[in-house]
Amino acid sequence: MSRLIAFYLPQFYPTPENDQWWGKGFTEWTNVGRAKPLFKGHYQPRVPADLGYYDLRVQDVRVQQAKMAEAAGIQGFCYWHYWFAGRRLLNKVFDEVVESGSPDFPFCLCWANHSWWAKTWDPDIPDRLLIEQTYPGVDDYKNQFYALLPAFQDKRYIKYNGKLLYGVFEPAGIPNIKKFTETWNTLAAEHGLPGFYFFAFAQGSEHLEAYHKGFDTVVYDAMHDAAYMNRIRPFNKVLVKLNPILHRPVPMSYDFYTKLALEKFRQFPDTVPCLVPNFDHSPRSGSKGVIIHDSTPEKWGKFLKEVYELQVNKDGEKLLFIKAWNEWAEGNYLEPDLRWGKSYLRETKANII
Repeated sequence: MSRLIAFYLPQFYPTPENDQWWGKGFTEWTNVGRAKPLFKGHYQPRVPADLGYYDLRVQDVRVQQAKMAEAAGIQGFCYWHYWFAGRRLLNKVFDEVVESGSPDFPFCLCWANHSWWAKTWDPDIPDRLLIEQTYPGVDDYKNQFYALLPAFQDKRYIKYNGKLLYGVFEPAGIPNIKKFTETWNTLAAEHGLPGFYFFAFAQGSEHLEAYHKGFDTVVYDAMHDAAYMNRIRPFNKVLVKLNPILHRPVPMSYDFYTKLALEKFRQFPDTVPCLVPNFDHSPRSGSKGVIIHDSTPEKWGKFLKEVYELQVNKDGEKLLFIKAWNEWAEGNYLEPDLRWGKSYLRETKANII
């Protein structure tokens, strides 16, 4: 049986930085609430059900999330972690999880090591850099380790093959990957920790081999490959060119995504599959974003079962990632909404082999 881990976005509470960049009180719910349907049958806006428009500073919300995830067969959250040369952002929620000991639910971290931009999605208007991701060197790697040391020492921290599971979102961005991983493994040994099992997050298959350098495995998200293939289909190529004029998106069917993802997972059996239950970037980017327009709980369950079956013949402990638990502004979540309720969660539980 594979261990099922869901990526978790800690964005749902106000921060001084978001107040400055986007306006007082901004959270991900701001984009979620103002989304509109862009074509017939387009499922927008998406409205959360059981937990409502929650504030992640509320401990009870986090406890309810963990209970729902555990009931669905998910065995841990992978929290996105943000570190900019000594500056942490969106860390309040995860710090409270560590400090409070609640919820009693396994977790790990993935460093979302990319610069933040205010994107205009207009080719004639340049994007605005909000904060830049840099890599000052070994001392900065040490500082990041010590900032996260209480989490690494927590009994809830997920171990894989006996080591602490830790991911990097843009592995090619780190100038010297081995220096980073070696530094952390040395520090881990000094503090009585078992060392790290590092995974690289791969968005697309073109760089999979390069990502193996310095990492123990690769978590592969095939959705970007599917989105690219969808956009270069003959009719869709015309729509892409007309998009700036017509403001008409190029939606991708969930069947197209799952078919290509299964092909890619078979093509790269040594990678860890990352499964997408649904996706719709239009709340953030309008008609320019990737939209999967016909995902259903039943299709999600079938996809999950088929990927699980691919794992059967793999040796040793196995992993599967879901992206994501709660990325609402990308229409990418398992949490209950008004349309489907807990159906995605029920299908998750029902199709775990």
